[in-house]
Amino acid sequence: MKRLLLFLILSAVMVSCGGDDDICESGEGTPRMKIMFKNADKITTLDSLKVYVNYGVRTVDLGWARNADSILIPLRVDESPYTDLFVKRTAKGDSSKVRVSYTTKSIYVSPGCGAKLNYENVSGQLLDTNPVVKVEAGQNFIQNEDKTNLYLVF
Repeated sequence: MKRLLLFLILSAVMVSCGGDDDICESGEGTPRMKIMFKNADKITTLDSLKVYVNYGVRTVDLGWARNADSILIPLRVDESPYTDLFVKRTAKGDSSKVRVSYTTKSIYVSPGCGAKLNYENVSGQLLDTNPVVKVEAGQNFIQNEDKTNLYLVF
């Protein structure tokens, strides 16, 4: 009798704990910005690229990207209206400073995921040149990571 009662209690606990929105499985977090590269109006693959991102409190090294035609950059999630990126092609070379400006919109996803930020009015401004010579606009909002938001021209 005790085993049956224990089995029923464990079964009830296991059945009641599961639910679709207990875990954020669908990848519905805050999306990253997609940047692609151009060389004279043609999409190109870069042999090496290093990106640093200033998140306000500190600057984070995102590491080297090798043979990449695009990168995904997480933007700031605080109240700042911009994120500064530093891009370089070689270890000892100069870095370009690109300021990405935007407005944010918080959207509730689910109990498991909470809220995420969508970025609107996304634009890029080149503050320091070399190696980047120009920034071109892509899609001006970020709701997912499928579309290109900025093009860096080398």
